[in-house]
Amino acid sequence: MSPVKACVICLDTPPYLSPENKLAFSQAARNNIYDKINKNNLLSVFPQMAGDPKHNNQLEQFILLAKNTKGPALITLIKQLLEAPGVYVFGEFLELPCIQQMSKGPNEGYSQLLNMFAYGTYHDYKAFKDTLPPLTETQKNKLRHLTIVNLAANMQVIPYSVLLKDLEVGSVRELEDLVIEAVYADVIRGKLDQCRQQLEVDACIGRDIRSQGMGRIASILTQWCGDCESMSASIEQEVGRVSHCRESHLKALQHIETEVGNIRRMMSATTSMSSQDMDPLGEQEGEGAMAGSGAERRQTPLQIISKAKSLNNQRH
Repeated sequence: MSPVKACVICLDTPPYLSPENKLAFSQAARNNIYDKINKNNLLSVFPQMAGDPKHNNQLEQFILLAKNTKGPALITLIKQLLEAPGVYVFGEFLELPCIQQMSKGPNEGYSQLLNMFAYGTYHDYKAFKDTLPPLTETQKNKLRHLTIVNLAANMQVIPYSVLLKDLEVGSVRELEDLVIEAVYADVIRGKLDQCRQQLEVDACIGRDIRSQGMGRIASILTQWCGDCESMSASIEQEVGRVSHCRESHLKALQHIETEVGNIRRMMSATTSMSSQDMDPLGEQEGEGAMAGSGAERRQTPLQIISKAKSLNNQRH
C-alpha cells in the first residue's frame, strides 16, 4: 500500500443550517471536497471547537418557551427542539415540571423520546421504535450525531465498520457525509482516514448524564484526587531526597577543596625548606658556582646533594 497522503481541509463554522439540518453549502462545494479526499486519501477536519456556549443559549430559549406551554403546543416545541441545530444536550429541558408531568400522561412517548436523545443512541431508538413517536430525517441524523459522540467517548479510533453498523447507513459516502455534518455542527473534531477506513477522534462534546451515574463520577473523581495526593507526596519525598544529596555533595566538595588547600600549603612549605638548605653551599662556592654551566643548573637535587657531600669530604 502506498504511503498515506494528508490533505488538511479547514472547515469554518457555517452561518446557519437549513430546516432539514443539511450543510449550508452547495452540492458542487461538497463534490469539490470529495475530489480532494479521493486525491489525497485522507481528510482532516478541524472545527474551531467541539461544542460551543452558543448551544446552551439556544437551549435556554426552548426552556423559557416550555415554561408557559402545554398540550399540543408543548409537543410541537419538543419536535422543534429535537430538530434545532446546535442543541445536543437536553438534561435541563427534561427537568422542567411540564416535561415531568408529560412522562405520566398520554404523551409519555415524547418524554421517552427526549430521554432517548439525552442518553441513548440510534440503535436504542431502533430497538424501541414501535413505542416511540416517528422521527424526521433531520431528527434521525441528529441522533446519529449523538451516537458518534457516544462512540468517540470510548474509542479514539473508530473503524468504518462500527460506524456503518451503529448508524445504520447504506454506504461509505453517506457515512462520510454524516461525519462532516457532525464536524460542522461542532459535535466532534477529528480526521476521516479513507485508506485505513477509520475515523480518528481528537475531541467531542459531552452528553447528558443520568442521575444514577453521578455516584460513579464522584467515585472516579475521589480516586483521582487520591492519586493526585499520592503523587504530590511522592514528589515532595523525591525533592527532599534530592536536597539531601545536594547538601552531601556540597559538603564533600568543600572537604576536597580544604584538603587540596592543605596539600598545596604543605608542598609550598617543603619547597621553601629545601631552598633554604641548599643556599649555604652556594655561598661557600662563591660566584663561580652561581655562574656554572647550564648543564649544572639543570642537575637534580640528588646530584647536587651528592656533589656537596664529595666537596665536604675533600675539605676534611
